[in-house]
This record gives sequence, C-alpha cells and structure tokens, in this order.
Amino acid sequence: MIARTKALFAGRDGAPLLQPYHDLAKLLRKGAVVSAATTWVFVAGPAALFICALLASLLVPLAPGPAPIAFAGDAVVFVYLLALGRFLLAAAALDTGSAFEGMGAAREVSFASLAEPGLFFGLLATAKLAGSLSLSAMLRFPLSSHWATAGAALALVAGSWFVLLLAENCRVPFDDPNTHLELTMIHEVMVLDHSGPALGLVLYASAIKLFVFASLIVRLILPAFPGAPYLHFLGLVAGLVLVAVLVGIVESSMARLGLARVPQLLVTACLLSGFGLLLLARG
Repeated sequence: MIARTKALFAGRDGAPLLQPYHDLAKLLRKGAVVSAATTWVFVAGPAALFICALLASLLVPLAPGPAPIAFAGDAVVFVYLLALGRFLLAAAALDTGSAFEGMGAAREVSFASLAEPGLFFGLLATAKLAGSLSLSAMLRFPLSSHWATAGAALALVAGSWFVLLLAENCRVPFDDPNTHLELTMIHEVMVLDHSGPALGLVLYASAIKLFVFASLIVRLILPAFPGAPYLHFLGLVAGLVLVAVLVGIVESSMARLGLARVPQLLVTACLLSGFGLLLLARG
C-alpha cells in the first residue's frame, strides 16, 4: 500500500500489491554469497533478526482477546526484542569488516538510542491507563473509553509513535529504503553484503516490524466493538491501510532530512510521549 500510494503521487501505476511476496520468493530461491572474511555472526544475524521480529509480533494483541504470547511485563520484553534484533543485525554488519557497513551500524544504534525512550514513554502512558505492563491489557478495548478523558495524552502518544514508526523502519524523512548511496544510507547499508535467503529474511523481518508498529498505533486509536469481532477485524484492516497511506503521503511529500536534523526530530517524538505521560501523571 505504501508503494502504491507513492506511485499514485508520482503518476505511475506502481507494482502489484503482492510484489513484495514475489521478491521474497525470488530471494529464497537464490543462492547466497558469503565472504570468507565473515564468521557465523554474519549468517546468524538475519535469522536472529527475523526470530526477534516474529516473537515481538506475537506479543501484540490483534484480536479482541489477548495476544498469542501474553504475560505480566511483556511490554518491556517487546521493546527489548526489537532492540536485540537491531543489535544482532548491527553485529552482522560489523562482522564484514566493511567501513560502510560499520558506518550504517553506528548510525542505526545511535538513532535507536534516541527513539526507544519515546516508545517506552508511550507504553508507560498506556500502562498507567490500563494498570498493567502487559500489551494485551494495555491495548484492549477499554482503552478506547479513555479518549474522552485522556484524549490529549493519547493523541500525543499516537503522534510520537507515528514518528517512531518512520524512524524505526528507516522510512523518509529519516532514511530512504530505495536509496543506493552508501554515504546517505542507514539501514540499507548494513545489508549490502547479504544476499539470497539471508536478504529475504532481513526484508521480511523489516515488513513484520513495520506491521507491528502500525498495529500499535491502530490498537491505540481503534474504537471498541464489543460482541462484534468482524467489525473489529475490519477496523483493524482499515486502520493499517490508513497508516500505510499516511506513510506513503509522507514519503511522497517530504525529502530526506540531513543526518544532523534526525536527532532533533527523534527528541521531539520522545518529548511528545513524555508530555503525554506527564498529563496522565498530573491527572
């Protein structure tokens, strides 16, 4: 949907909706080229990244009931699973010994250190409303009833999470997933030496991560449909499509920020979530 939205703004037909799946299937059929200078870390990085993204997705409740994996404090585990996947991919990039990939890994972890507090503040704000640190309790239906009394705080959190969605998934204005200039890349430069199934796992893990962040935003603002699971499913799908369209609009109407300005926007996102938490604490 993001690609089709960008194509619409550019006046093109765009690729088919299922083109990413065709690309993944093509990569899985190919062989992999592995440098003799790398170790097992280079090979294990993409697989570990995919496993971390998959486990993180299982902690996010999509249906009216709890998530497939739910326990007290799973919100903290969710954040650290994403951080672990990022660390392992950065380690795989450093394992190549490439200066370019080392530069991308350094940028990735530097920006992530500024983005993670914003995600934590937003989770703490929803945890205060839900009275629990479990995502299944924090993003359940009763959360929608708090928009009448805590709408300003939730709106700040939603805005912060949308900015973090762009940053964590290396989208414009933080990064350009379609660029091929090593000096300006962040995430893409870390996977320059990956090919075949390893590159496919990286791309699929990135897609899961984008889906997870979009699901967090949708579940935060999705209204309650008690006793109507089909309406809930339709609302979830509509919300995910809307988030994808918004990302496509942002990427079509903005240019990539300079590296010096990226931390400023990330700090702004953290402040938005922080102010939302502060509003709830004062209330």
